[in-house]
Amino acid sequence: MPSVSVPSSDAQSQTRLVGALILLWLAGCALRLTILAVPPVIPLIHDELNMSATQVGILTGLPSMLFAAAAVPGSLLIARLGVRSAMVVGLALNAVGGALRGALPDVWWLYAMTITMGAGVAIMQVTMPPAVRAWAPHRIGFATALYTNGLLIGEILPVAFMLPLVLPFVGTWQWGFVVWSVPVAIICVLVLVAAPRQAVTTATVTRRRWWPDWSSGLIWRLGIILGTVNASYFTTNAFLPDYLRSNGQSEWISVALTGLNVGQLPASAIMLAFASRLERKAWPYVVCGLLCLVATGGIVFGHGPWVVAAATLQGFAASAILILLLALPPLLAAPNDVHRVTAAMFTISYSCAVIVPVLSGVSWDLSGIAQLAFAPIALCGVLLVILSPAINHLRPVGG
Repeated sequence: MPSVSVPSSDAQSQTRLVGALILLWLAGCALRLTILAVPPVIPLIHDELNMSATQVGILTGLPSMLFAAAAVPGSLLIARLGVRSAMVVGLALNAVGGALRGALPDVWWLYAMTITMGAGVAIMQVTMPPAVRAWAPHRIGFATALYTNGLLIGEILPVAFMLPLVLPFVGTWQWGFVVWSVPVAIICVLVLVAAPRQAVTTATVTRRRWWPDWSSGLIWRLGIILGTVNASYFTTNAFLPDYLRSNGQSEWISVALTGLNVGQLPASAIMLAFASRLERKAWPYVVCGLLCLVATGGIVFGHGPWVVAAATLQGFAASAILILLLALPPLLAAPNDVHRVTAAMFTISYSCAVIVPVLSGVSWDLSGIAQLAFAPIALCGVLLVILSPAINHLRPVGG
C-alpha cells in the first residue's frame, strides 16, 4: 500500500504546484495590464482633458509614486493577513481603480483612480517574491522567471491591442480602461478561491517583522539600480506617443510601443537560460546601461522603423536588468525577510522613478523642444553604468 500512496501524494503535490505556477503567471500579468493600457491613448486623454506635458508626466509618475509609497504598507499587510489575502486586496484595488479611471471627465478624478490602481499594484508587487517562496519553495528560480514572463505579457497585450482592436470595439479610451480591468478582476477571484493556503502560515511566522532594515546596504544598492531601469522604461512609455505625434510620425505609435514591450521577451528567454550565471556579475548591467543610452539616442534621432528598432532595444535592455534584479531578494534575503527586502527595494526604486517622468514633462514644456523629454532617460542610462560595479559586492543579509 505505501508504494501506491507515494505516487498519489506526488501527483497531488505536482498538481498543486502546477496550479500555483499558473496563478503566479496570471498575477504577473495583472501587475501591468491596467498600467500599460494608458500609453497608447495618452494623445486622446491629452486632448480630451486638455492636459499639458507636465500633467502627462504626473499621470505617468503616479503609479511609480504609489509603488514607492505603498510598498512598506504592503509588507505590513503580508505580515498581518498572509500572502494570499494581501494579493487579493492588491488585485481588487487594481481592478476597481483601473476600471474607474475614466468614469468622470476630470484630470483630478483620473489622478485619484490612478492612485487607487497604483496602490493595488504596489501591494501585489511586494507579495510576488514571498508567494514564490511559499507556493513553490522547491522551484523558486523557475517560478520567479515564470511570473516575470507573465508581467512582460501583461505589458505587451495592452500596447499591442488597445488601438487596433479594443478602441474600435468599445469606442472610447474610458471603456478601454474597463476592458483591461476585467481580467484583473477575474484573476482576483481565482487567487481568492485557488491559491495555496499555506501562505498564511508563512505570514504568521513573520507577523512582527515587516519594517525594512533601512541600514542595509543591500536594499539601497538594489533599489537605486532598479530605479534607473524603472524610470527609463515608464518614461519612455509615457512620452514616446506624444513625441512621435509631435514630429509627424503618429502612424508609428502603436508599433513602437509594441516594440518597446515585445523587445522584453527575448531578454526573458535569455535570462531563463543564463540568469544563474549572470546574477552576481556587473558586466551585464554595464552592457544594458549602454544599450539604454544607444536606444534613447535612436528614438530621438531616428525615424520610422529606426525608432521602432530603438524602442525594441530599450525594452530588451530594461527587461534583462529587471529579471536579474527580481531574482536577488529571494537569493540574498533570509526566508522570513524576503517581503521586507522586496518592499524596501521597491520603495527606493520607485521613489527614483517618480521624478523622471515629471522632469521629462517639465523639460519639454519649458524648452518647447520635444527631444529634451528624453534627456532624463539618457541620464538614467549613465547612472546605471556608474552604479553597476556595486553588483559585484552584494552580500546576503541575515534573518
